[in-house]
Amino acid sequence: MSEVKEMSSVTLKETNGSKVLEVGLTGMLAKEDYEQFGPAVERLVKAHGKIRMLVEMHDFHGWSAGALWQDIKFDAKHFKDIERLAIVGEAKWQHGMAVFCTPFTTAKVRYFDRGSLDQARAWLTSN
Repeated sequence: MSEVKEMSSVTLKETNGSKVLEVGLTGMLAKEDYEQFGPAVERLVKAHGKIRMLVEMHDFHGWSAGALWQDIKFDAKHFKDIERLAIVGEAKWQHGMAVFCTPFTTAKVRYFDRGSLDQARAWLTSN
């Protein structure tokens, strides 16, 4: 494991030779969070081609209006860059995110309950 960066509601951690990006989300995601998050994803995509992402939501309350717009632009730009997306959450609406995300990416998307974080990591790194 390497570099960890703290942001207002986002934590980024690169693992598995930086082919896997773990994103921790808490609180309310703001537009400014994408200014930090976006360049990290672009750097990893440039270095590795397709990447795999784990998005862990803990006490996550959603997106501000500005962040939602940034999320839509991010999804359109990285439609084919993410190979697998594991969503780890603790609320029913977060499980719905896995279904909602599917049309916006070519990634294989799976939802895992919070207690299954190790399973999510194993799925991301498996062939």
